Amino acid sequence: MPAMVEEGLVRRAAPEPHFLVVTFPAQGHINPARHLARRLLRATGARVTVCTAVSALRKMFPGAEADAEEGHRDGAGVRYVPYSDGYDDGFDGAVHDATRYMDQVKVVGSRTLGDVLARLRGAGRPATLVVYTLLLSWVADVARAHAVPAALYWIQPATVLAVYLHFFRATGGVDAAVAAAGGDPWAGVRFPGLPPLRVRDLPSFIVSTSEDDPYAFVADAFRELVGRLDGGEDSPSVLANTFDAVEPEAVASLREHGVDVVPVGPVLSFLDDDAAAGGNNDLFTQDGKGYLEWLDAQAPGSVVYISFGSLSVMRRRQIEEVARGMSESGRPFLWVLREDNRRSEGADADAATLAGGGRGMVVGWCDQVRVLSHPAVGCFVTHCGWNSTLESTACGVPVVCVPQWTDQGTNAWLVERIGTGVRAAVSDKDGVLEAGELRRCIDLATSDMVRAKAAVWREKARAAASKGGSSERNLKAFVAKQIAGGNN
Repeated sequence: MPAMVEEGLVRRAAPEPHFLVVTFPAQGHINPARHLARRLLRATGARVTVCTAVSALRKMFPGAEADAEEGHRDGAGVRYVPYSDGYDDGFDGAVHDATRYMDQVKVVGSRTLGDVLARLRGAGRPATLVVYTLLLSWVADVARAHAVPAALYWIQPATVLAVYLHFFRATGGVDAAVAAAGGDPWAGVRFPGLPPLRVRDLPSFIVSTSEDDPYAFVADAFRELVGRLDGGEDSPSVLANTFDAVEPEAVASLREHGVDVVPVGPVLSFLDDDAAAGGNNDLFTQDGKGYLEWLDAQAPGSVVYISFGSLSVMRRRQIEEVARGMSESGRPFLWVLREDNRRSEGADADAATLAGGGRGMVVGWCDQVRVLSHPAVGCFVTHCGWNSTLESTACGVPVVCVPQWTDQGTNAWLVERIGTGVRAAVSDKDGVLEAGELRRCIDLATSDMVRAKAAVWREKARAAASKGGSSERNLKAFVAKQIAGGNN
């Protein structure tokens, strides 16, 4: 048989590219997973499927056949299929044990994700690459068992990954240096290739020394993740939701120490042409109080937007301090206060009281990107989760950082480093952001200098994410390598 004919037959016999993006069933993991799925669809035109737990899909697509064999397809063309984590009715932190949950999601998830891969292969649509988010290192084992290559999707800053890598490898004795700091937030620690950091800038899971920390298991999960990045034959590539301009030292440090990291961010659907077609489908129901119409009536750049994300628990005193601070500031504000937080510690304050007599608006949940994109919004008071940090950067909105745990301290350090916001000081006694400090930080964040920096980084972020931008080029090169069989 002529070589050209034989080569053509081989190409026709190869399966069409099909990317399966597997994510932990939490809002902060699902959002970037969906954004990556849409970016893959835009960049390659291949089939893309998001796979998360049954309970999450039921919340995202109520009434849809999310559990059906074919799954659900959104307006952007991304498909959705579920795996079971053993908690199909959802995980309830007030009832269930988090450590047991992580054990179960590995055992049950491994089996049911394997069923998904087998079912896709049997239907003639085999996954050709599995991409998985944090806390799901076991997904790589399932993929390998089905002869499918796998890649990690890192949804925190590259700096955080570099810190974890060097800490768990004990590079240059950094683990001992962190321990010797004794939790002093101002103690300096040097990591190979990274700019100077203080203990308060490090991920909370390597700083916490409490024996009864309910999230101690997360450090073990990150240790396992880092253990797989050994540069060996089975070491996965890492797609990082960051871009070269914002973290060049971290990317270089990771590569120097054997990690195949590929910056593909900021991965945000609203920066893509087809974002509107995909829908929102959060795990939380948006408030129906007309907050967008309220924003339309406010002066440009006047509104302070306040949101501490989908997981944070606000104490009663924190709620009272934010309400007092905004009342005394005289500024209009939009405050996302989840219903569970509004009832915390018996606070149960009504929205009218919290809204400062009409100057502000309090909602249970909102479309954050539409809010940050609105011309009336001039400042964002945030817990500084990485998703929120990237969104505010891409929208050019200055931020007041109020980090609490996990990667948020590092995110706040990055914000201060590039000059797009300020980090608030919290009470040493109970970690509460007090009213006076809130007002001070808002005044700083809305200064002309910070606004100008935010505008510059808005353009840098959008340039990286644009069609033909550096991040899309990186993603396309990575996909081409996978299709050619150049990895795993």
